[in-house]
Amino acid sequence: MLYGLDIGGTKIELAVFNDKLEKQYSERIPTPQESYGDWLSAIVNLVQKADAKFGCKGSVGLGLPGFVNHETGIAEITNIRIADNQPILKDLSERLGREVRAENDANCFALSEAWDEENQQHPFVLGLILGTGFGGGLVFNGKIHSGNIGMAGELGHIQLNYHALKLLGWDKAPIYECGCGNKACLDTYLSGRGFEMLYRDLQGDALSAKEIIDNFYAGDESAVEFVELFVELAAISIGNIITVLDPHLIVLGGGLSNFDYLYEALPKALPAHLMRSAKVPTIKKAKYGDSGGVRGAAALFLEK
Repeated sequence: MLYGLDIGGTKIELAVFNDKLEKQYSERIPTPQESYGDWLSAIVNLVQKADAKFGCKGSVGLGLPGFVNHETGIAEITNIRIADNQPILKDLSERLGREVRAENDANCFALSEAWDEENQQHPFVLGLILGTGFGGGLVFNGKIHSGNIGMAGELGHIQLNYHALKLLGWDKAPIYECGCGNKACLDTYLSGRGFEMLYRDLQGDALSAKEIIDNFYAGDESAVEFVELFVELAAISIGNIITVLDPHLIVLGGGLSNFDYLYEALPKALPAHLMRSAKVPTIKKAKYGDSGGVRGAAALFLEK
């Protein structure tokens, strides 16, 4: 059996899948906050409980809000303080008596979508999350490409380019500080949070993403003007990513991916920001939603 664990700052979810990635069982617990030992024990207990239930030692994959450095084996997961800067894979492997693998949660999202039956025809699947932040995952032939130290796919920390700043207005473009320490990262513009901040600063009204989208569909002039600008900003930025990576398929996840107009407007806006011979890849909505993290973590042990 394939075990996937979605490791969050407030909860840990374990789900068990068969080799067709069909969910058989799941359990969710609060994330321990007091000690690293408690955190390790919580994961070990979930895994051992699943072992007893299914009568086997399942493979163990983790989806993390960060990554494990390939060179040092040390986890960089700053929003889980007790496990940050710890050798989590070494410690869990020793306690469980089996290999444990881990990847960034955006990579797990992309891997889950790439292993969907409809998507397996695509050699290169690019997952983009438009949620609390903006991030990505790169999957080649069913395997995550995580790079030299494990941070490939951190597309949210590409910064606004000339064309994006020109679109927003040289004298009025809001320049946001990013949690990474830099400024003008895509994470603070193409995310759901960025969508709301841009509307506030460009249109002068603080509304939720849902309110902006509802107003757009109702034909509100301010919302329509803003959405068209946002689509153009997304096309400029995602166009750069396509130029570098040339994916066969792009899958969108996160709350803003539920804005269906994007799937109509983005393919039309992208060609102006691509090379002449470039092809706009298929762009589709993620199929597995909130379960993509555990499903992708389980898929870390699948082979094509």
